[in-house]
Amino acid sequence: MKTVKIIVVALLAVVLGTNSYAQMMDHSKMDMSKNKADSKMAMATTKSETIKVWGNCESCQTRIEKAAKVNGVTKASWDSETKMLAVVYDPSKITSDDIQKKIAAVGHDTEKYKADDKAYSKLPGCCKYDRAAAKK
Repeated sequence: MKTVKIIVVALLAVVLGTNSYAQMMDHSKMDMSKNKADSKMAMATTKSETIKVWGNCESCQTRIEKAAKVNGVTKASWDSETKMLAVVYDPSKITSDDIQKKIAAVGHDTEKYKADDKAYSKLPGCCKYDRAAAKK
């Protein structure tokens, strides 16, 4: 009878140990595709691009990145030194022009679209830049 108890306890330990190990694994980083070709095709559905966007400070960065992160955009990162916005987006859901129009709507000029004067005038003083120099 003692042998049966020991075997049952050992089996329970193995089953529970395996289950808890599976719970600790980060499954979000696993490649769940059937083969590598499928995952490469999924990656090909996004497009990376850099866009010139004028601004000055961290407030500009927050506003620009928030405006750019619309449906279809998976990444938006603006650098205040270079004035470049790096975006990764799904071209079947949104275009670069659409992203730039959203940014211009919150008051920041892009390489293709100028923000209207009303939106620009609503920017805080620290965020206002020389618009004449921005288009050169």
